[in-house]
Amino acid sequence: MTQERPNHTLRIAALAWPMLIGQLAVISNGVIDTAMTSRFSATDLAALALGASIYISVFVGLNGVLAAISPVIGQLFGAERYDDIGAEVKQGAWLAVVLTLAGCAVLLFPQPLLSLAHASPQLSEKATLYLRILAFALPATMGFRLYASLNTAIGRPKMVMSLQVAALALKIPLNALFIFGGFGIPAMGGPGCALATGITVWMTFIIGFLILRFDASYRDFRVFGSGFVLPRWTAMAELLKLGIPMGLSYLIEVTAFAFMALFIARLGDTAVAGHQITANFATVLYMLPLSIANATGTLVAQSIGARQPDVARQVGFAGIRLAAVLSVTIGCIVWLARGLIVRAYTPNEAIMAMALPLYAFIAFYQLFDSVQVTTAFVLRAYKVAVVPTLMYAVALWGIGLGGGYVLGLDPFGISPAFLKGAAGFWMGNSVSLAIVAAGLLWYLRIVQRQVGSVTPSSAG
Repeated sequence: MTQERPNHTLRIAALAWPMLIGQLAVISNGVIDTAMTSRFSATDLAALALGASIYISVFVGLNGVLAAISPVIGQLFGAERYDDIGAEVKQGAWLAVVLTLAGCAVLLFPQPLLSLAHASPQLSEKATLYLRILAFALPATMGFRLYASLNTAIGRPKMVMSLQVAALALKIPLNALFIFGGFGIPAMGGPGCALATGITVWMTFIIGFLILRFDASYRDFRVFGSGFVLPRWTAMAELLKLGIPMGLSYLIEVTAFAFMALFIARLGDTAVAGHQITANFATVLYMLPLSIANATGTLVAQSIGARQPDVARQVGFAGIRLAAVLSVTIGCIVWLARGLIVRAYTPNEAIMAMALPLYAFIAFYQLFDSVQVTTAFVLRAYKVAVVPTLMYAVALWGIGLGGGYVLGLDPFGISPAFLKGAAGFWMGNSVSLAIVAAGLLWYLRIVQRQVGSVTPSSAG
C-alpha cells in the first residue's frame, strides 16, 4: 500500500498542473486589475476592491451550485456510462440559465450591499458601474464554467487551460486601453477592468462552445445530436440537492473575505487598499491547493464510479498531504519575500505600510486553507456537502468574520493594539480556517467508514 501512494500523488499532479496554470491565468486577471488600477488612482483601487468583493461573492456562489455537475459526471465517467453524461450537461445548462438570471439581478442592483461599506458617493458610483458591466458578462462566464466542469470531470483540463491563458493575454492590452484610455476611448479607471473582462469571457465561451460542438472526442457523451431537452425536475433536484450546499459553502468562504473588505473600508481608502493587495495575493496562492483539490476530487469521483472505494480513500489522503506540504513551503517563501511582493503591487508607501503586516497571516494560514479545501473537494466527490457547509457557516461567519469584527473594529474596547484594524480580521479568518480544516478531516473519516463499498447517492 505504501508503494501506491507515490503513484496516486503523480496521478494527482498530472491532472492538477494544467488546472493550476488555468486557475492562475484566471486569478491573474484580478492581479492585473489591482496592479494597473492602483497606478490610476487610490480611489479607483478602493472602488475596485468593493466591486470585486461583491462580484466574487456572486460569481463563486453561483459557480459553486453549478459545480455540482462535476462529481456527478465524474462518477458517470468512472462507471463508463458515457451516454448519460450528455443528459447531465443539458440539465446543467438549464441550471446555468436560472443561476445567471439571479446573479444578474444582484449585479445590476448592488446598492444594498454597497451601503454596508459606508462608502463615499464617488466610490459607490464607480463600484456600481463596475458591477453592472460585469452583469452582461455573467451569461458567458457561467456557460464557460459548464464547459470547464465537464472537462475537469472527465480528466481533460488542458484545453480549458489553453483558453484561460489566451484570455489573459488578451486582457492585458484591453485593460490598459479601457483603464487609461486611448484611440479616442476615454479613461474609465476601475470600471474599465470590467469591460475588458466582459470581452474576454464572451470570446472564451464562444470558442469553448464550438470545440464542444465539433470536436470528435466529445461525441461519445452525446451533448449534441440527441435532440432538444426540456428541464427534468428530478435531475435538476438532484443537482440542486448537492449544488445548493456546495454553492453556499463557496459563498460563505468568499463572503467572509468580501465582508472583511466592506468593514475594513470603514477605516479609510488606504486601509482597504492595503487589505486588497494582501487578499489578492492570498487568492493567487490559493490556486495551488485549489488545483490539487480539483484533481483529487476528480480522481476520487471516478474511483467511486468504478466501485473502487479503497483507491478513492488512498487518492483522497494523497491529495490532502500533497496540498498541505506544498502550501506550507510556499507560505514560508512568501513571508521572506513579502517586501518585494507588495512593492510589485504598488509604489504607494502608505498602502505598502498597511499591507506588509498582513503578510504574516499568509505565512501560516496556508496550511489550514490547503487542508480544508482539498478535504472539502474529496467529500463532494462522495456527494457529501450539507454537513461541511454547516461547518463553514459556523466557523467562517461566526468565528472568522464575527471574531474579526470584534478584534479589528474593537467595538468593546478589548482588542490588543496589534490586532486593531485589518490585522484583527485576518486573525479571525485564520483561526476559523484552522477549525474548518480539523472538522472536515474528522468528518471525512466518518464518511469513508460509513461508505465502505457502497457509494452514497445524495448529499449528506
